[in-house]
Order: sequence, then structure tokens, then C-alpha cells
Amino acid sequence: MSLFLIHIEHYTRAHGTEPALAFAGGSPEALAEAIEDALRNPALFTRWRALQHDPDKVPAELGALDPGASARADQRDLHVELEIRSALPMKIIAQRLTWLIGPHWDVRNVK
Repeated sequence: MSLFLIHIEHYTRAHGTEPALAFAGGSPEALAEAIEDALRNPALFTRWRALQHDPDKVPAELGALDPGASARADQRDLHVELEIRSALPMKIIAQRLTWLIGPHWDVRNVK
């Protein structure tokens, strides 16, 4: 299991570009819950897949899940420090973060 340390600048503007996928919660805790859910459960991936031109051609590995994934978020001024623990590769973590909060994040460290 890896620990991903994510920095989210201007948390209040952190929303994905596709409304059907974007995070709409109002707190860092809600964001952590949404990310944790996106890594553990197929709902977000299923919604994204349905939006694709040919959903049947989406590679199954993009829907990988980690039932043991966890996330914690701490707000500091206007930014949020997010810790994600997961066995999923960064490619999948990045995909889900981008769907939820767009490009408003960057990786600070992976352990």
C-alpha cells in the first residue's frame, strides 16, 4: 500500500469539468469521503464510462478498485492537504482525482 500526499490549491474552486462526475461537496472531509468512495466503489467509474463515445471499448483495468483505500483531508487556509492510502497505481488515483476536482491538485510525495 502506498501513501500519496496531494496538495489542492484554492480548494473552493476544486471541481471537475464534467458535472456528472465533479465533486460538489462543501468540506475537505466530504472531499476525502468522495475520493475514498471513488477508489473503493465502481459508481464514479461507471458514470465516467457511460459518458464515453464507445463505453464497451473502455479498458477494464481503468475501473480498478481498492476496497481498503482510505483518504484524509486537512484544510490549511485556502488549500487542502490530502492523504490517500491505496494499493492502486498513481495512474488510477490521478484519473479519479481529475474527474472529481479537475486539475486543481498536485502530488507532493509518494511513500
